[in-house]
Amino acid sequence: MPLLEVRNATKLYASEGDPVAALRDISLQVDSGEFIALVGRSGCGKSTLLNLCGAMDFPTSGEILIDGEPTAGLSDAQLTRTRREKVGFIFQSFQLMHTLTAVENVELPLMLARKTNARTTALERLRWVEMESYASRLPHQLSGGQQQRIAIARALVHNPRILLADEPTGNLDTATGDLVLSLLRRSAHDFKVAIMMATHSAESTAVTDRIVKMRDGRLDH
Repeated sequence: MPLLEVRNATKLYASEGDPVAALRDISLQVDSGEFIALVGRSGCGKSTLLNLCGAMDFPTSGEILIDGEPTAGLSDAQLTRTRREKVGFIFQSFQLMHTLTAVENVELPLMLARKTNARTTALERLRWVEMESYASRLPHQLSGGQQQRIAIARALVHNPRILLADEPTGNLDTATGDLVLSLLRRSAHDFKVAIMMATHSAESTAVTDRIVKMRDGRLDH
């Protein structure tokens, strides 16, 4: 059974005229430890698909299954638990809390889930991304690449089953972006997490296991 499965998913958005289709009959499977790249122009549906796979939104028709369980059938409490325990998110803009130190940002998901040993686990993840020595720094005291490494540590701190990355190298120079991609590649191996990364960059796809091309809300076979 695939870890993440998209079955004939269509997503429509209301408009003044006819509904606008952001996704059209998408079917896709991602296995544990697999790193796939979603590639396509802006507006092709990459971010919409990531939101559906992270249970942040739901398809108009079709299904999204995480560990074999349809997200549309979950209660609010179950959805919160699924997002908190099974899914990690990485964004182009890092989205760190500016008033929290690096280690506080990383441990925040564990604190919200009332997990024990949150600080110890957060420091372990910072060590994994080679940022432990920056644990007490605030985001504005870090470079963009350092902030993204902190964001990766935060996304992995709760041992998610799925990692969703939306243009994770978009705000970084080439060398720093390569380092971030290397960390994502390692995370698939070390943590057996399934990674789905949306990217415009052809170079970014070199580290992935599979490339999925999208065009106008469809898979471009």
